[in-house]
Amino acid sequence: MAQAEPGYLVDPYKDWAEGEGIPIHVDFGHDLLALETGPWERYGARGCFAHTKGMGDFMSNYVLEVEARKNTEVVRHLYEAFFFVLAGHGSTVVWLPDGTQRSFEFGPKALFAIPLNCRYQIFNGSSSEPVRLSVTNNAPLTINLYHNLDFVFANEFDFRDRVSDPKYFDGEGQHNVYNQSSVKVQNVWETNFVHDLTSFKLYEFEGRGRGSMNVNFILAEGTMHSHVSQMPVGRYKKGHRHAAGTHVHAVDGEGYSLLWYEGDEEFVELPWRHGIMYTPPFWMYHQHFNTGDTPARYVACSLGSRRYPFIALRRRSAEGAGAVSVSKGGRQIEYEEQDPRVHRKFLDELAKTGVASEMGDLFDEPAIRALPESALTGVIQTPVSTGPAV
Repeated sequence: MAQAEPGYLVDPYKDWAEGEGIPIHVDFGHDLLALETGPWERYGARGCFAHTKGMGDFMSNYVLEVEARKNTEVVRHLYEAFFFVLAGHGSTVVWLPDGTQRSFEFGPKALFAIPLNCRYQIFNGSSSEPVRLSVTNNAPLTINLYHNLDFVFANEFDFRDRVSDPKYFDGEGQHNVYNQSSVKVQNVWETNFVHDLTSFKLYEFEGRGRGSMNVNFILAEGTMHSHVSQMPVGRYKKGHRHAAGTHVHAVDGEGYSLLWYEGDEEFVELPWRHGIMYTPPFWMYHQHFNTGDTPARYVACSLGSRRYPFIALRRRSAEGAGAVSVSKGGRQIEYEEQDPRVHRKFLDELAKTGVASEMGDLFDEPAIRALPESALTGVIQTPVSTGPAV
């Protein structure tokens, strides 16, 4: 692209990121455990930006790395951020608006959030191993809105209403259930800190596929959303699409994801293992598959929480519309509507891992295995939408 003229088409977030002096990686998805980092003066640690093709206008991600026996500077910022621990053990200290401190220890696959604009500091508790965190945030929205870095990083205003119950820093929380009269029931856990996403209790969410499990998080009374979902052994999720900016992290398990736009003839395929993060671009279909011998979990972070949905698409998701078929005005592809090559590929991949399919109750699998190659080419089949799927 041509260079923008001074004072015209300015992108304050992009300018800020380039001015931080750390590596900027841009791709469809990333292995966050493998990305190169560099010294980051702002944090007094190491870091890099992990930008994705589908990050959209509001959300982004950076990797923060704290070396053994070291700690970050004390920082604060006016954007929200969720921290997913990729590797290592450490602790965090948070200074609350009333002058008190809260601290908590974390290990691999923990998830936490800092209440808005609170000062915080992260410590590495190991004498030999670095701590590496994935930080999903709405800095693009915040920096582009105010385009004043002092206002974003040196703002003294205290958001006392964002602190919530101090016990939320200990991993305690509150469980609420919404849409109870619907098959799109929403289980929501409100907290600031989740010790381990691999063992956290999940709830049935049949709307995304038989055996699917899920829980939504409200973290630090924020406008950002997060949820953890699980795929059982021998099964996979239904295809769906939504707004840009949803950063999907594989937590555990083995498999892959497929992505495609209406009219595409080929899928984009991404591997499924801990450390992989990607962001489906706006309105691009995507589907997650478990090919391993254990359940597979992922955590997704996006703009628009179950309490503060922010945009119409997120509000409709909270109401359950995200689990409604495209053919009925929703955003999901039901199993009976999907292209046959989706299940054929799944069976082929299971053959490589030796795991048995548990989806013979939904598909005529011998017939799908027998399909000729001519039936597995051309434009990817998707149902016809019946209206504005918001």
